[in-house]
Amino acid sequence: MSPFAYRFFFRLYKAKNWIVAQIVFTALRLLRLIPVQTALRFTEKAAAFIGPKTKRHRLALFNLSRAFPEKSEEEREKIAVEMWANMSRLMVEYVFVEQLIDHDLRDGEGGLIEVDGIERFLDLRDNPRPFIVFTAHTGNFELLPIIGAKYGLHVTALFRPPNNPYIAKQLMAARRTHMGQLIPSRVGASWNLASVLEQGQGVGLLVDQKFHKGAKTKFFGMDVQTNSLLVKLARNYDCEVYPARSIRLPNGKFRLEMEPAIELPRNDKGQIDINGTAQLLNDKVESWVREYPGQWQWFHDRWNMKHIILK
Repeated sequence: MSPFAYRFFFRLYKAKNWIVAQIVFTALRLLRLIPVQTALRFTEKAAAFIGPKTKRHRLALFNLSRAFPEKSEEEREKIAVEMWANMSRLMVEYVFVEQLIDHDLRDGEGGLIEVDGIERFLDLRDNPRPFIVFTAHTGNFELLPIIGAKYGLHVTALFRPPNNPYIAKQLMAARRTHMGQLIPSRVGASWNLASVLEQGQGVGLLVDQKFHKGAKTKFFGMDVQTNSLLVKLARNYDCEVYPARSIRLPNGKFRLEMEPAIELPRNDKGQIDINGTAQLLNDKVESWVREYPGQWQWFHDRWNMKHIILK
C-alpha cells in the first residue's frame, strides 16, 4: 500500500471512529435529560427488540445451548433477552452512577445498593496489605471498585479500553472519577499491577475474558484457556485472593458480595498451582453464572466459536 493510500484509509478510519463516538455521546447526553427509571425502561425495550436481531444473539444462543443443554430453546431465548436487558441497563447506569451510589454506607444497606461482606472491605482498608479481588462480567460489575472507593478501599483495576479511541478516552476519564487508579490492559500492565502489590495495595481483575495463551482449563465442561495473570501475581506476592460479584436485584437494586479469601491449590513444591488455581477461578465464575445466567455476557466469545457461528 502506498503512503498516500495508507494516510487516506487511516484518516477514513479515524473519521469513522469520531462519528460513532459523537453518536454515542449524544445518546448519553439525551439520556441524562429524562428520569433514570424512564431511561432504563426505554433502553431495555430497545435492547429486547434490537439484540435478538444481531449476529451476536446467534452466538449467545449457541453458547447457551452448549452450557445448558438441559434447557429448552424457549428458556435459552429468555436468558439471552435478559442478557440484552442487563447490558442496556449497564449503559444507562454509567450515566446515572452518582444516583446509584448515593446511599448510607455505615451498615452496607440503604438506597439502591446493599453490600454483603462489608467487614472485609473495612478490614482491608484498616489493615493495609497486598490483595487481589477478582470478579466477572455479571450484573453491574463496575460498581465493585466504585463502592470500594466510597468505603475508602482503593483498588487498582485492570481496564480493557474500547477499540474506539474517542470513546475509550471519555470512558477512562469517567471511570477514574469514581474508581480511582486504572491500568489499561496492554503491554506492561502486569508490571504496573505488580508494583501496586509491592506497595501493599490491592488490585482488581476480571477473570472470565477470552484468552488465547493461558492455562488449559474447563468452563461449563468445555475447553478454554484462562489468563494466568492473577495466579502469577498471587504466587509472587503470596497475597490474599477474594471473589466478589455484583447481582442485579428487582426494582433497580443491587447486591454486592465480597466473599472470604479463597485457599489456592499448591503443587508438590508448595507453590501456588497455575492450572489448578485457574480452574478454581473458572469454577467460581461458573457457579455465579449458573445462579443468574441472564446477568452474564453470553455474546462474549469465551469458547472461541465466533469464527464458526458468525460467518
